[in-house]
Amino acid sequence: MSKRFNTGSGPSQRQLRVGELIRRTLSDVLNRAEIHDPELNAMSITVGEVSCSPDLKVATVYVMPLMGSVPVEAAIAALARNKAELRHRVAGELTLKYAPDLRFRPDETFDRLDETRRLFADPTVQRDLDAGDGEE
Repeated sequence: MSKRFNTGSGPSQRQLRVGELIRRTLSDVLNRAEIHDPELNAMSITVGEVSCSPDLKVATVYVMPLMGSVPVEAAIAALARNKAELRHRVAGELTLKYAPDLRFRPDETFDRLDETRRLFADPTVQRDLDAGDGEE
């Protein structure tokens, strides 16, 4: 039985490189409003991260509308409606055997940062951190 995918702790260098190329390409296309959908072109969407499957056939794109201009669900729906055109644009920029299938998900990085800041501001956590500094 052969192992088809790397079972290491994280993505390979190739997955990271292809993900970053897809992120840049999608960001440029969305920034220049090159898609033939006026509703999508009216949205300001940031592409935070793209993670690729080990075989590079699926790319999960994490997006967030800028400054809450539209609900994230509306942005993801607009992107999903135009997935074929976006995939075509990505395929034109990359030299891969297959154009990856794009899947759009909300980018929760900012929510996690807010939660982390809230936790560090908690008086109990501050007390524990201050107590840990005295032990060194």
